Amino acid sequence: MSEILKGKTAVVTGGARGIGAAICKHLASMGADIAICARKADERTEALEKEITEAYGVTAKTYACDVADAEQCKAAVKQILADLGNITVLVNNAGITRDALILSMKEEDFDAVIDTNLKGCYHMIQACYRPFMKQKYGKIINLSSVSGLLGTAGQANYAASKAGVIALTKVTARELASRNVTCNAIAPGFISTDMTKGLEEQYISQIPMKRAGTPEDVAKVAGFLASPDSDYLTGEVIRIDGGLAIG
Repeated sequence: MSEILKGKTAVVTGGARGIGAAICKHLASMGADIAICARKADERTEALEKEITEAYGVTAKTYACDVADAEQCKAAVKQILADLGNITVLVNNAGITRDALILSMKEEDFDAVIDTNLKGCYHMIQACYRPFMKQKYGKIINLSSVSGLLGTAGQANYAASKAGVIALTKVTARELASRNVTCNAIAPGFISTDMTKGLEEQYISQIPMKRAGTPEDVAKVAGFLASPDSDYLTGEVIRIDGGLAIG
């Protein structure tokens, strides 16, 4: 365990499972206190809190927050600041899928994905904007996707949301750069999580490295972007995809 983020707080949306949980644990291993944002506190989040505190000796606390709801985001950020004293790192990881071809995609499914994946990212950035400006330091890490770079058939809503996250990342980076706040995006390819179970055969053959990525692979990139080692890096999109989207 390192202490590179000791005394700092990392907020991770969608932090209860998969990539989000791996990021929570990795940032905790770097010394950060962890605010796990999830739709609800339950046995899963309780177990994650316990695992983090026992393994790394930092504070881990769950905050119930639906990122599609702006008021819930504002309330969560306000409570995190009151409980943990600061927010240094914001990881916008919360995301959902509602796949279908455009011809048959329901409008409510398109809206739900945009509301969570893109507007949720915007809501959390907006809620943290003033605290970051005031302290003149911060790290915003947005989870995009290779789908947002390439487009994936059957994922019009998801691809559009993740392409939007990239644009939002660049705008945020420009707006906050003078305040020493960075904003970067990670674009994972095929990562083995609960969300991707059963899809391995469909994608592995397309990946030059011939294997899926792991949540820990993504977490390590998030750790770099959360650390002072990336202080002069902003507005970038880092692919972690085994070569899937090589141009």
